[in-house]
Amino acid sequence: MLEEREAERYALHTQHLNEMMVRVLRTLGFDVGFRTGQGQYLFDRTGTRYLDLLSGWGVFGIGRNHPLLRETLSQVLASDLPNLVQMDVSVLAGLLAERLLGFVPYLDKAFFTNSGAEAVETAIKFARSATRRPGIVYCDHAFHGLTYGALSANGDDIFRGGFGPLLPGFSAIPFNDLAALEKALSARDVAAFIVEPIQGKGVNIPDDLYLRGAQALCRKYGTLLVADEIQTGMGRTGRFLAVEHWGVEPDMVLLAKSLSGGHVPVGAVLTRKAIFEKVFNRMDRAVVHGSTFGKNDLAMAAGLASLEVIETEGLVHKSAQTGARLLTAFEKMAQRYELVHQVRGKGLMIGIEFGPPRSLKLKAAWSLLETVSAGLFCQLITIPLFKDHKILVQVAGHANTTIKLLPALAITDSDCEWIEHAFDAVIADSHRVPGAVWSLGKTLADHAIKAYATK
Repeated sequence: MLEEREAERYALHTQHLNEMMVRVLRTLGFDVGFRTGQGQYLFDRTGTRYLDLLSGWGVFGIGRNHPLLRETLSQVLASDLPNLVQMDVSVLAGLLAERLLGFVPYLDKAFFTNSGAEAVETAIKFARSATRRPGIVYCDHAFHGLTYGALSANGDDIFRGGFGPLLPGFSAIPFNDLAALEKALSARDVAAFIVEPIQGKGVNIPDDLYLRGAQALCRKYGTLLVADEIQTGMGRTGRFLAVEHWGVEPDMVLLAKSLSGGHVPVGAVLTRKAIFEKVFNRMDRAVVHGSTFGKNDLAMAAGLASLEVIETEGLVHKSAQTGARLLTAFEKMAQRYELVHQVRGKGLMIGIEFGPPRSLKLKAAWSLLETVSAGLFCQLITIPLFKDHKILVQVAGHANTTIKLLPALAITDSDCEWIEHAFDAVIADSHRVPGAVWSLGKTLADHAIKAYATK
């Protein structure tokens, strides 16, 4: 069927799925039709190789189609396991829980979900049940998912707009602001403070004392600290969990994305025993929270295989080492190019922020694009990277001027050279006015103006 219907890829989505996504791909020139993926590479319908720096928004930490993961899933399928009996317990789920908690020794229990958003929903329910409090505090610019509970803790209006009213009891505070957090917690009615150790939308890194201070405030006021490590966890930042950079021990840790290996969705909530046992506190409440597919054998096996690859291939260390190299290279670019304002990151979660230049010619061109559509300039970087250098990367959020890198953790030195050369060339081109990059900018601006005109 794939072979027979490949030519209808975009027509099928236009007719039956999300036509707007097809329009985005065609406008940006990303409609090349990817056919295969191996590790950190994608191959389009012509066999052209691309370096994938999105990795499915961080899903493919171990790379696409890892042989150990595929072999593991094949073994499960060939074993005729009973799976999802429901009136039984899964050995594979027990093994995955044991393995995960071994990385986080201060937590005692695991609960498995089908996604990161579902893990967030679980954390909200667990926190309210354990504390008997209604409040949930989250940060501006946070992204915790798009289901209703998670969306209620989402700090970006582009996702929230049109879906209200959202759930009551949620309140936002600025990221990296301990005074605001203390004010929010001081009434002692907040069940949980949920926070990404490094915010995905923009790769915003906290001050060195922020998360330690947040932990202290949560303990002072009886609020649970929930670390959303859905994107930052599993070695992404050069530690197994990002909170390890700051010596923080949350009451709950949320995992997903890379835990799946990219084939079977899986999420996990790791929590303290005291919290877990306030939810499941009697036999008649043994199923008070659950998910039909949450502990399915394929998902549990995928999690075990992903952890095995991370450990045996030393991917946490590789992430730290390779990330340090790329950060150094980008910081040198920031010194050479006035449009590069800041470089941020830990491990292989890297943000390159662009901003208004000093020179008048560049400033006028920048202002024109950003007036038409905030964040439009970054497409002048991402499109040539894709078209001319075969690197897939995107902006770190709506109306954002930061490009985010989330490659597979196993990228090589030659991949780093590819990245460094490509970014250097494209950023250099963006400083030439007039030039091909700014001609592209005019085209994108025209598209944006037409789109607004048809609203």
